[in-house]
Amino acid sequence: MAADGGSSSLQLPCVFSPKSRQYLALCAQDGRLRIWNTDSKTLHQEYVPSAHLSATCICISWGPCRTVKEGPQRKKRKSEAGQVEEKADLLAMGTAAGSVLIYSTAKGALHCTLDGGHSGGVNCVQWHPEDTLLYSGSDDTNIVEWDLQTGKARSKWKADRAAVTSLCVSPDGKLLLSAGQIIKMWDLDTKEVYRKFTGHSTAVTTLRFATTRPPDSNGLYFLSGAAHDRLLSVWQVREDGKDKNSVVSFTLTDEPQHIDLVTSNSKEEALRLAVVCKDGQLHLFEHFLNGPCKKPLSPSCTVQMSDTKDSPVPIPLLAAALGVDTRTVMLAYGNHLQPVMEKVEINTAERHICLTRDVQTSLSLSMETAVSKVKTPIVNTKSRVLVPGLPGHQAPVKGASQGSEKRKKDTDTKEMSIAERLGEIDLSSVSIEKGGPKGTASLQTDNFAVLLVQGLESSDASILNKVFQTRKEMVIKKTVARLPLPAVLPLVEEITKRLQGHPFTAVLMVRWLKAVLMHHTSYLASLPDLVTQLGVLYHMIESRVKMFHKLTKLHGKLYLLMTQVATSDSSNTVTDVDHTAKLVYEEESSEEDEASGDEGLPDDDSDNWEEEEAMEEEKEEKADEEEDDPESRTDSKANGEEDMEHGNESEEE
Repeated sequence: MAADGGSSSLQLPCVFSPKSRQYLALCAQDGRLRIWNTDSKTLHQEYVPSAHLSATCICISWGPCRTVKEGPQRKKRKSEAGQVEEKADLLAMGTAAGSVLIYSTAKGALHCTLDGGHSGGVNCVQWHPEDTLLYSGSDDTNIVEWDLQTGKARSKWKADRAAVTSLCVSPDGKLLLSAGQIIKMWDLDTKEVYRKFTGHSTAVTTLRFATTRPPDSNGLYFLSGAAHDRLLSVWQVREDGKDKNSVVSFTLTDEPQHIDLVTSNSKEEALRLAVVCKDGQLHLFEHFLNGPCKKPLSPSCTVQMSDTKDSPVPIPLLAAALGVDTRTVMLAYGNHLQPVMEKVEINTAERHICLTRDVQTSLSLSMETAVSKVKTPIVNTKSRVLVPGLPGHQAPVKGASQGSEKRKKDTDTKEMSIAERLGEIDLSSVSIEKGGPKGTASLQTDNFAVLLVQGLESSDASILNKVFQTRKEMVIKKTVARLPLPAVLPLVEEITKRLQGHPFTAVLMVRWLKAVLMHHTSYLASLPDLVTQLGVLYHMIESRVKMFHKLTKLHGKLYLLMTQVATSDSSNTVTDVDHTAKLVYEEESSEEDEASGDEGLPDDDSDNWEEEEAMEEEKEEKADEEEDDPESRTDSKANGEEDMEHGNESEEE
């Protein structure tokens, strides 16, 4: 069974060669292709693509095993040459530049380059069972069928609205599975969609056929895994077409990184599956595929690796290949630059197995035997080497005996210096220098996101304080949106810690928490142990909010009282003003009249008409006010009646 070819761009490709598992092909962080021999545990070949830094290798897929004749000419595999040993030879690599490189292990050189088919990065490459055809899927949403004899594209078709992230050809070579998020099954003769499946909510990174039966027998199954998805789904191709949803799912501890399986050829034969997750654990499954199964299936055996120190540190597994025997598994673990390969006998009766290995010693041994083009100069103890960047340019270099340890120390110090440098960045000054509001916003959020990740990883309070002090909603939202997913949980934990402190900091932290919930709810909801991780936060919010209902009730009552007091005060002031008359008309009459008139006169006697007009206007305004205020209206009525009585008296007299 050929090893997994379609590997997502998030992880570094690492694939065993088919059948004999003689080779392990890896593309490490430096963009070089390294092929390791699993028998001798040594580096077999190393190939540096011409554009290994700009056009990094995203995916690797081994071609079918074939007979390799002496000499450079390529010939098809012939059935009559069965007695000749078939070896894994060709290897296809998809690059970020959109080209596909074909490397030959027999020649130890590049076989050919397939260009011009894609305008975006190639995410997945898959071989047809006949080794002259190759399929590639890309970010440009197209699938290209390549003919290796001519080195040109035979056909090209649009597969999806989104990028094509995974491909798989059926064992009989008649069907092709492709996926962005929706999974489609294509008929390779007509290049038309044969079936559609719901797929996953995130980009599908793995597609594999699980059985070798024909599609019209209800016995054809395939499985799919996606980014940030902890379930591996199994789909059944049914005759009646009612196959939109998955029939079986396998539970994992993290997203699948490498899958190897032994297909089931009949109903009586179980599917054997080995899945290496992103967290470095290996899960083994064994299941008879026979229709739907409601409950997700747990692994029959989980394998972890750790070193032999007093406080053991886990060693990540990179890939696993199942042997012919049910107990033997070929493992690759450690570092992508220097993997350790080992055949292990696993007792599948145990649910959890932890293998301890001393990786340091095996690393140093293989480093000496491996082909290395870097030569370390022999330095005497007396001589000094001047290294730029250090104060005084003084750095005594030790002998070459401590190679690996020294490298590790260097990387540690570098990482520290980066964190320090990021911590010292004055964001405000940078933004002013750049000028222009658009540039500053993106620059700041970039810096904040990087700073926040650095602070969370190193749990540096000063860096975190610098980031959390920001009050701009936009900056907070953009920073949280740009956070990588593994940093979300540590951020939530940090926010929880700070929320428990002073209420002033809690006010700032609530903004961050709101932004996290807005952007990353889907990721948080996918975590199996979410309740325990967010329990503290939930209880704390509950206790803080417990009094809120009572406080709002009290606030409402107080508000009502205050408004009533205010209105009664205002009405009193209005009635006080209206007691004195603004204008009194005087007649020449007896002394009694004068006396009664004098009582009503204002303090200043003035016969100016202008003033009288102004007074009248004031009266009108008052009348308007009294119409608005019912209480004052009743008062004024009373006053009016009194005035009327005064008037009547004078008339009678």
